[in-house]
Amino acid sequence: MSNAPAQDTLAQDFVAFAVESKVLRFGEFKTKAGRLSPYFFNAGLFDDGAKLGRLAEFYARRLIASGLQFDMLFGPAYKGITLAAAVSIELARLGHNKPFAYNRKEAKDHGEGGTLVGAPVQGRVLIIDDVISAGTSVRESIEMIKSAGATPCGVTIALDRQEKATANGQDAAESAVQQVQGQYGLPVVAIATLADLMGFLDVQSDAALVAARPAVLAYRQRYGV
Repeated sequence: MSNAPAQDTLAQDFVAFAVESKVLRFGEFKTKAGRLSPYFFNAGLFDDGAKLGRLAEFYARRLIASGLQFDMLFGPAYKGITLAAAVSIELARLGHNKPFAYNRKEAKDHGEGGTLVGAPVQGRVLIIDDVISAGTSVRESIEMIKSAGATPCGVTIALDRQEKATANGQDAAESAVQQVQGQYGLPVVAIATLADLMGFLDVQSDAALVAARPAVLAYRQRYGV
């Protein structure tokens, strides 16, 4: 229990950084599930060296604090490619040098060929992505890792939206993260969650952030798990 305050601080700092960087925005956004969400998280907007480096630091610190044991990182195309590279650099800087690999969307038919690029995929492999929306990317990654003869050992993401997944237009009882955990028995390590986002909004005095809070709370009450 002694590390809980540090964990909370890390999450709060991350949410503040995401808002500052305009990666986390408030308004009205349509999700892949067709819901109107009062917030939108777009990790593609960590789009310069300083922001990407800071993002990598949050991932690395969360992973080290989690105690999760892994031998290498795997980044599913496309967002996962940049994340795997950046986080491996930061882990090495912190004394945890890990190889990384990623996949191509289309198999290469010349040179070394195949769909996997980077270090040989072996041992305990940690999948890195920005969020888990439908779990499709995770499922595909698990298949590629197993096909290479390695063992998927977990998933790390930036934000856990903690909302019900959808199937055939119906709300599921569990979130996509919970489904991944249940179906594959894999731990999911998130830098921050929707609960952390609510905690951040609870203590803000900025008018725009104060105004955003009721809509986020209502969304959580309707779709949250």
